[in-house]
Amino acid sequence: MQKIVPHLWYDKEAKEAAMFYISLFDGSKLLNVTVIEDTPSGDSELVSFELAGQRFQAISAGPYFKFNPSISLMVACETIEEVNTKWESLIEGGTELMPLGEYPFSKRYAWVQDRFGLSWQLMLVDKGQSGQKISPNLLFSNDVCGRAEEAVNFYVEKFENSWMEMISKYNPGEAESSKAKVNYCSYKLEDIHFSAMDNAYNVDYHFNEAFSFIVNCKDQEEIDYFWDSLSYVPEAEQCGWVKDKFGVSWQIIPDNIDDVLFNGSRDENRRVAEVLFKMKKIDLKKLENARLEKQ
Repeated sequence: MQKIVPHLWYDKEAKEAAMFYISLFDGSKLLNVTVIEDTPSGDSELVSFELAGQRFQAISAGPYFKFNPSISLMVACETIEEVNTKWESLIEGGTELMPLGEYPFSKRYAWVQDRFGLSWQLMLVDKGQSGQKISPNLLFSNDVCGRAEEAVNFYVEKFENSWMEMISKYNPGEAESSKAKVNYCSYKLEDIHFSAMDNAYNVDYHFNEAFSFIVNCKDQEEIDYFWDSLSYVPEAEQCGWVKDKFGVSWQIIPDNIDDVLFNGSRDENRRVAEVLFKMKKIDLKKLENARLEKQ
């Protein structure tokens, strides 16, 4: 099972967005659509899907959070035609953040915010060097600008099978923001490729719950470990959600969450959900007791 799963929050468009993204990538498919009743946001549609063999999840749960370029999806493209084709699809109804063209770091590149608000970076890479097709990119801006390297070291320390691959710094005077230090850092968490950078410009971007990362935990001990490691903002703690010291949101959940929530009668599932929605950190024993109606 994929240990870390990107999670996307939409108002009502989760399935529509997922189907659009699936149409853009080979090796992609819809896995599951489930309605979770009576959540704090009302009835919510949960959508699981794969893009280029990677697991993603999306939810329609109300207009509470909006995407911004602080977290984007970087796509490794093997041909100029692939960059152009994906750009044409993503720019329709979307917004151009960096124009399609040639840059010092790539012969064909574009940064675009699609019609649902999600940001994508399309980059031509050398053939055979693409590796992971889609990589989350964290852009450290505003009050956390200058902390990209610190954050990467922190995440690498907390997750197993993780390491920094490379880091590049801004030259003096290269960044408009005096706080910006890292212009690109490549790293892996649980064998999933990520990248990070400090924003060279003074912009008002902040990490928020629109783009979070699920951490699939094998048992209560692992849930406790990641909760203690990542939770930094007490008021953000709810139903397994935490926010770390850089403002990035994580969901610390059991890897069999579908069985926990849905593998029972309607009444059993309702009882489990009622207990879950009152929790901050997930307590597996309490959820099982709710299913069995134990006090």
